Amino acid sequence: MKGGSLLKLFAIADLHLSLGVNKPMDIFGGWTDHVARIEKNWQHSVSKEDIVVLPGDLSWGMNFSQAYRDFEFLHRLNGTKIISKGNHDYWWSTRNKMENFLSDNGFDSIKILHNNHYRFGEVGICGTRGWISDNSEPADAKVLAREAGRLSASIELALADDLRPVVFLHYPPVFKESRNFDILDVLYRYGIKQVFYGHLHGNAKSYAINGMCDGINYHLVSSDFLQFDPMDITKIVQSDNL
Repeated sequence: MKGGSLLKLFAIADLHLSLGVNKPMDIFGGWTDHVARIEKNWQHSVSKEDIVVLPGDLSWGMNFSQAYRDFEFLHRLNGTKIISKGNHDYWWSTRNKMENFLSDNGFDSIKILHNNHYRFGEVGICGTRGWISDNSEPADAKVLAREAGRLSASIELALADDLRPVVFLHYPPVFKESRNFDILDVLYRYGIKQVFYGHLHGNAKSYAINGMCDGINYHLVSSDFLQFDPMDITKIVQSDNL
């Protein structure tokens, strides 16, 4: 994907699609007809040449078969879609199996962000799922270390291509007074200035860090926070200013 031919870069997380399973989202406040609202807003804002990054919680399907209709819906939407893992993406598998699934079904507009990066002009699209931000569970140490390693690998690959890394996570690295130090160490080590994340819904959105915090500009892009309208982040990521 060469940046010179692209128009815009968008972000939106937590689509929580359930077209192939019985998992209605309208039981939650503000989620009525959210799939139709996503489609309408997306097709109005995003062109076929654009890129949309979706950091996690794409589908409620437990496997590829159950998630098929969600991927079919996503593929029909304009633009190239770059997806990464969320805590509810139970269909997620090895990268090879996921890419085979996408290829076998002709979903060529969907790309996997997993131990890699993508180019948007001079920007490197980097990211991973991340993990919870309270650091209170010793059993999570291995997962935290693995996610920090995946984020480092993604950023290193972008830097090797002389790109300026911008990070997309599912979990917020900071939330209220909590800090995910494993992820934050990576962000500070590489001088990351812009971080986009999802995961937060309902009352939790009011506690989100959405702006500057310790030298990093955080952006909450969960779909209900964005009113199911992909956020145009082109100017944000292309600017060296915070």
